[in-house]
Amino acid sequence: MSVNLRTSVLLLCGGLALAALFTACSSKENPEGAQVVASGDPVLDQLALEISRNPKQPDLYFQRAERYYENGGFDEAIRDLQSALRLDSVKAEYLHLLADVYLDYFRSREALKTMEKVVALYPERIPSLLKLSEFQLILKQYEASRNTISRVLKLDPLNADGFFMIGMNLKETGDTLGALDAFQSAVENDPELIDAWINLGQLYAARKDPVAIRYFDSALRVAPGYVPALHAKAFYLQERNKLPEALKLFQEMAKADPQNADAHYNSGLLYLDMDSIPQAYQAFNLAIQTDPVHIRAYFYRGIAAEMQGKPEQARADYEQALRLAPDYEDARAALEALSGKK
Repeated sequence: MSVNLRTSVLLLCGGLALAALFTACSSKENPEGAQVVASGDPVLDQLALEISRNPKQPDLYFQRAERYYENGGFDEAIRDLQSALRLDSVKAEYLHLLADVYLDYFRSREALKTMEKVVALYPERIPSLLKLSEFQLILKQYEASRNTISRVLKLDPLNADGFFMIGMNLKETGDTLGALDAFQSAVENDPELIDAWINLGQLYAARKDPVAIRYFDSALRVAPGYVPALHAKAFYLQERNKLPEALKLFQEMAKADPQNADAHYNSGLLYLDMDSIPQAYQAFNLAIQTDPVHIRAYFYRGIAAEMQGKPEQARADYEQALRLAPDYEDARAALEALSGKK
């Protein structure tokens, strides 16, 4: 189990726009009267066809909900999951996905209630208990989360994910030593639990203990291209002024995923620190191309432009940063300083 604490501002912003797009598409009615959306997505279109032919098959609604969720169509995903649950009201997988959709749609109370329903139906189902404990942790219900984990470890005393969740709770509440012990127990019981290795590395790095690098390397041995592990190791190296090594990792991330705006952005920051200004400008440019609302990338591209003697380009970037974030004081100060140079 990989627990991603969902500060996921990065993942959610496109949902409403996509939802509007989906509902604007042409539609027809299936034999049960439920709406079938003609989306232009071949997967969705095929599932719509199958649903129109087999409207009593809950798995088809579930599969379409998964696709909508992947595309950020939260309303459509919820509607399909409700259709699936009308046909099979106790399928844990349907309820799990519904909880995920609610959480990512900023409907946390409904997400939590959905997971509580699953656990009420299946009080000894460990994946559901773990998911409930994760949601409780995300919502800062630490005591409730720990109580749920206790139920997991009573059912399976060597459950690595249970130890991982203990570690996450202790880390969130500031008990570093306890968290280290819990994450260590997690990897002892499951050496392939990547996120436990990463958390061990981060905690030791925060203590300025050089052993941290070994834990990041352990994570990367389990999954060599795993972006969170690459990211964590790169930041560790950057903080220790090992800039070329850190840059190499950010470049590796960007090569593996050219749409990773933060990999380009962090490469740009390192190029700036290394006084490689044209390369920094290009990296910030790539970050903006992949994420046109990356506010800091506009600001730093402006810095790089100004350092290359391109004041009008710099001005345009500072102004764009301020359009996206009117309270961005660094951009405002840079723009005022640039105006004062006239």
